[in-house]
Amino acid sequence: MTPSNNGMNALAWSLLLALGLIWGGSFFFARIAVQHVPPLTLVFFRLSLAAFALHIYIAGRMDIYTLLRKHWRQFLLLGLINNAVPHALIFLGERYMGAGLAAVLNATTPIWTVLIGNHFTTDERLTSAKLAGCLTGLAGTIVLLGPSIMTSGDVPFWALMLPVLAAISYGFAIIYAKRFKGMAPPVIAAGQLTGSSLIVLPASLLVDRPWALAMPPSDVVIAILAMALLSTAFAYILYFRIMVLAGATNASLVTLLVPPSAILLGFLFLGERLTNSEIAGMLLIGAGLLVLDGRLYARMRHGTGLGQT
Repeated sequence: MTPSNNGMNALAWSLLLALGLIWGGSFFFARIAVQHVPPLTLVFFRLSLAAFALHIYIAGRMDIYTLLRKHWRQFLLLGLINNAVPHALIFLGERYMGAGLAAVLNATTPIWTVLIGNHFTTDERLTSAKLAGCLTGLAGTIVLLGPSIMTSGDVPFWALMLPVLAAISYGFAIIYAKRFKGMAPPVIAAGQLTGSSLIVLPASLLVDRPWALAMPPSDVVIAILAMALLSTAFAYILYFRIMVLAGATNASLVTLLVPPSAILLGFLFLGERLTNSEIAGMLLIGAGLLVLDGRLYARMRHGTGLGQT
């Protein structure tokens, strides 16, 4: 596998946009399911079904079982901080707030990733371009979902903090996942999802007592399957592939794309209208991504240098 050079090529951008669309739908699916299934049980269904699907897809290839035996502790830790903890926090938060507000709070992930990477790594250092790009993208996300944020007065403060804590957990996970460089993305995804399923299962049994729950309606079952197979199993293959191609900070940019992706899906398939704030927010997010990409700035600087000689 080609090592990351922390740049974004056309393939990385294409995968990032696709992942943004897929994860944009996950907040919608979760909002439907969490009204009928307790958070920890929902997390277990999402992770275990996704892990099962990936094991079927891999079918023993890519040396997966040797790698699982050798790195089981690392997969457990990655599953804890990249799946079990953040998913549980987000699902619990979505019991008190809408999917859009949860998405915008979770969109702070790139900022935490930049700060954590700057402290713990040597190849993810904080630069003015990274900081400016993250802040611009976050500003766009806030403008994008401004109306829902303004009407969140009835949401408890502790509930608002849950997606933010999830974003911090994602930031640590993104940096920690760098140590899996060299493994095939499906193996990394299957390993962390297997580990996180084992972690969440006893918590679900103790807290939620799922055997006493009523059978959820069909639309909830469909939402859980979509969240597990599309927004988790397939999504994590894309996610780890982006990390290989473009580095940890660039991979975390997907959280900036999730809110506009959800809104665009509603516009394209549900006939929802785009407001001025939504258009402005998406433009700001696009500007932030261009700053983080760095190539436009480099070309402008190069052009200025040529003009001075």
